[in-house]
Amino acid sequence: MAINISWVSANQDVVMALLFVVGYAGIILEKSLAVNKSGVGLLMAVSLWVVRSIGAPSTEIAISELSHASAEVSEIVFFLLGAMTIVEIVDAHQGFKLVTDNITTRKPRTLLWLVGFVTFFLSSILDNQASTIVMVSLLRKLVSSSDYRKLLGAVVVIAANAGGAWTPIGDVTTTMLWIHGQISPLPTMKSLFLPSAISLAVPLALLSLTSEVNGKGQDTPNILASEQMAPRGLLVFFVGIGALIFVPVLKELTGLPPYMGMLLGLGVLWILTDAIHYGESEGQKLKVPQALSQIDTQGALFFLGILLSVSSLEAAGVLRELANFLDAYIPNADLIACAIGVLSAITDNVPLVAAAMSMYDLTSFPQDSDFWQLLALCAGTGGSMLIIGSAAGVAFMGMEKVDFLWYLRKVSCFAFAGYAAGIATYLALNNLHISIPTTLGQAAFHPGS
Repeated sequence: MAINISWVSANQDVVMALLFVVGYAGIILEKSLAVNKSGVGLLMAVSLWVVRSIGAPSTEIAISELSHASAEVSEIVFFLLGAMTIVEIVDAHQGFKLVTDNITTRKPRTLLWLVGFVTFFLSSILDNQASTIVMVSLLRKLVSSSDYRKLLGAVVVIAANAGGAWTPIGDVTTTMLWIHGQISPLPTMKSLFLPSAISLAVPLALLSLTSEVNGKGQDTPNILASEQMAPRGLLVFFVGIGALIFVPVLKELTGLPPYMGMLLGLGVLWILTDAIHYGESEGQKLKVPQALSQIDTQGALFFLGILLSVSSLEAAGVLRELANFLDAYIPNADLIACAIGVLSAITDNVPLVAAAMSMYDLTSFPQDSDFWQLLALCAGTGGSMLIIGSAAGVAFMGMEKVDFLWYLRKVSCFAFAGYAAGIATYLALNNLHISIPTTLGQAAFHPGS
């Protein structure tokens, strides 16, 4: 036993790398292996920290590293739990009817663009998975099951990922970058709004030319009656959306971590729903305790496992060695960010971005530098290239029973075109020092690194 422990201590980097690869393979192949990725992620995290405790100079050092990592990871988990609960409360009150009921067009091409940009802006406030669930549910009320509806669902996936890339609360990866100080809200929104919009507009333009949308025989949307909004649902909608928007405002005003703003919003919504449904026999299903039972808790535990796993690799110095390797063979930071985006189409973007954050610190790339902004764009939009590359794609696949090969044949090439166009737009704006007007004001683009 002592010999085995000595060997593990002497070969810590190799053992941890192997554990991570095996664990990550289990996550990717969760469907084939019939195991839940959250369980695999938690098992991998604990195993890696056990190895780190053996290989560290002392147990006290490993415990200190784990305490520091846990504090950082907890901020993200608290943020996600608060955001998911707020979205669930609004959805329980049918608050999103304010958005969905205003989509009444019956023209297939117009509907394609409308669904795309409604999702784009919705995802900038909500997370991409929640936006996908809301919009795919809407599509079921507009279009009968067909290839056209599948294409609309694919547009939702592309739009949700693009919309989540340009705001700090629109995607888990941008939230991670914001919480840890790599990006800040206003510069990121100014710099990434147009590239993100282009990464959506290009696939929409190309899909508009396909036979399913432009040819004969496509479905004409059939507008159906939707469920009634719950009592005071409009109030809950505006308070919930306001709570999400107020998160970056509170951080800027007080300097407190973003999860504090999210918990503040959840507390306000909790008291509000308790008050407006007081004494109602049917009101219990519209309150926060019910919402907490409906949120994706296993998803939050998956992020916990992944982030703790990556932090163990950072503590052991494995990620620093990887960064040195990449710097030696891929000296261009833009290419590294683009490569991470391509990899995010194959596997989850959360560990990829977490690894990049650990590989490169703020002394190498200061806050709001080109690398961090391009990483946010690539990791967000790159997941659209394959249906398994993002939470939005996985949600769409489950809801509409879309298979991997259909998406690969019908959508992947268009999503890749949008990915490349978004990157080209970002690089052009930065390299040419172009200033453009946006809804956020006059945004001047200058390289940050």
